Amino acid sequence: MSAPERRDGPPPEDEPPADEEYARTYAAGYEEGVRSGLREVLQHTSRGHTAQELRILVESRLARLDEEVELKRRSLLAPPRRPAWNSLLRAPTPARAWSAPIGPPVAGSMRLIPGRSVLVREERPSRAVEILRANIHEYPRTVIVSLRPPELPGLSKERRTDVVPSGSELAGGNKLSPGEIGGHLRGPTESPGGALVYVDALDYLASEYGLDLTLKFAQWLVGQVEQTSSALVVSFDKRALDTREMSRLERPFQTVQ
Repeated sequence: MSAPERRDGPPPEDEPPADEEYARTYAAGYEEGVRSGLREVLQHTSRGHTAQELRILVESRLARLDEEVELKRRSLLAPPRRPAWNSLLRAPTPARAWSAPIGPPVAGSMRLIPGRSVLVREERPSRAVEILRANIHEYPRTVIVSLRPPELPGLSKERRTDVVPSGSELAGGNKLSPGEIGGHLRGPTESPGGALVYVDALDYLASEYGLDLTLKFAQWLVGQVEQTSSALVVSFDKRALDTREMSRLERPFQTVQ
């Protein structure tokens, strides 16, 4: 048997140069990304979302884009897995639910069961903070959306995320719109076990971005915790709104105090 013929010199005409192959791969990825984004916008539009709701959805997705790209990059670089036939034939193991540590009940506290949302009308965050502190061990993570995040003794840094709308390390020192805040909330709330979400910055968001957009954001918050088995407690100064506007804010919440 003769040895295989050795090829020297430039590649045959049917094999594109490396630069051209790179350009083709990049263009194909770019096209798929644009198509995916436009399909998602069309889906939201077909569901009857208003322009303001679309803005919240798009800003929420943009806020998580870097994270999604990094996850995609890691998945492409990871070595291919060999199929484990025994695990494919075995019945799937159900995901473990969050097991909250058993502790003494807090006197007079409200228990926030998964999916529950509570609006507390108060001049300064007080009762809402009490509810928050009484429930921090019921969920694997807690997210605080506040200009002045409250102290939560007994909650480790690993289980706490502070989102400061006026600018924080998480936001790179920039102000966060309601849509961008929603982007930071999606990860914790959609993780196993959900999250306990505390918000006392709606009045600030209303002054910065308008009442209508803030009300849409509040409605999204309530829907998000319902769909992800999370919980929500909001502190709001009712003096910031008139009676009709306050009624619009209260409407989506399950409990109003």
